Amino acid sequence: MVPFLRILGIETSCDETAAAVVERDAEGHARILSDVVLSQLDEHSAYGGVVPEIAARAHVEALDELVEEALMRANVSLADVDAIAATSGPGLIGGLLVGLMTGKAIAKAAGKPLYAVNHLEGHALTARLTDGLSFPYLMLLVSGGHTQLILVRGVGDYERWGTTIDDALGEAFDKTAKLLGLPYPGGPAVERMARDGNAGRFDFPRPLVGEARLDFSFSGLKTAVRQAAQEIAPLSEQDVADICASFQRAISRTLKDRIGRGLQRFKREFPPIGETPALVVAGGVAANLELRATLQGLCDKNGFRFIAPPLSLCTDNAVMIAWAGLERMAIGVAPDALDVQPRSRWPLDANAERLIGFGKRGAKA
Repeated sequence: MVPFLRILGIETSCDETAAAVVERDAEGHARILSDVVLSQLDEHSAYGGVVPEIAARAHVEALDELVEEALMRANVSLADVDAIAATSGPGLIGGLLVGLMTGKAIAKAAGKPLYAVNHLEGHALTARLTDGLSFPYLMLLVSGGHTQLILVRGVGDYERWGTTIDDALGEAFDKTAKLLGLPYPGGPAVERMARDGNAGRFDFPRPLVGEARLDFSFSGLKTAVRQAAQEIAPLSEQDVADICASFQRAISRTLKDRIGRGLQRFKREFPPIGETPALVVAGGVAANLELRATLQGLCDKNGFRFIAPPLSLCTDNAVMIAWAGLERMAIGVAPDALDVQPRSRWPLDANAERLIGFGKRGAKA
C-alpha cells in the first residue's frame, strides 16, 4: 500500500508566483493544506501582456515569502514534508529558473527529494485530485499559451490528439481584446462585452471545422475580427460588444466541432465498460461561461462527464504541481537529480509530430 505523503509545491512558469502544501493518503485521497498565489496582473497590464523579465524579477522578490507562508498556513515545517515539487517547464525560462533553483535549494538544505514537474502534467492530473477520476480520460487545455486535446492514459502517459497550429485560444482572446481597446487580460474583458452583444451580427470563420484532424487554428479568426473592426471604424461600444459576441460564438462553434470529434474517437477507442467517460477542461479560458456551457452540452449529448476543476485550480497554481509530484511518488517514480534543467519547451507527448507554425524546434508543449 502507498504510504501517506506530503509535498511542498512551487509554481513560477509564467506570471503567477505560487506555493502550496498538499497531502495524499494511502487510498489516494488529497487534502490541500495551503494554497498561496500571488498574481502579477498589475505589473503586466500596462503592457497588454506578460513581460518575461518583469515576471522573473517578481518571482525572485516574492517566492521565498510565499513558501514560508504556505508552510505556515499548512502548520507544518520543512521537516514535515516528504518531498519538494517545482515546475520545470514548459514556460518562461526566467521564471522557471527562479522556481526550480528555489526548489533545488530547499531540497538540498532540508535533505528532501526533488520532483521537477511538467506544468502541463499538473493540469492533466488535477481532476484526479478534485474528482478522484480514473484513467483514461480526455483533457482540453485552453490557456494563454496552450490549446490541446490530450488523452490521459496514466501518470506520465499522454497522447496528444489535437493542438493549435498557430495561436493558443487564450492568446486569441487577448489579441482581440487589445485590438478592440479592452483591458488585459483579454478573456474576461471579451466575455463581459459579449453579454450585451449581438452574436449574429458578424459571421466570423470557424477554422478547421469539418476536418477529421483534431487540431485547432485561431489566427484566421483573429484576422477576420481585425478586418471587421477596420471596416466599421470608429467603433461604438455596441460595435465592440457585437464583435465580442460574434467572436465568442465562432470560438464556441469551433470547439463544439473539434471536441465533439474527439469524444467520438474516445468512445471508439475506449468503449464504455462501466464508468462514464470524462472530458476535463483546464486553463484560464475554462472560466468562460459560454464555452463551459458548450462543452457541458456536448458532454451531455455524448454521454460524458464534464469536469471543470474550481477556477483556482484551472489557472496556474502550486497545488497541481504538488499533486503531480505526489502522483509520481505514489507509483514509485524516482526523484530528479539536483542538476535537472528547466525546459521552456516540454511536450507532454514526446512522440507527437511537429506541426507547421511551431518553428524548427517544434511545439512548446
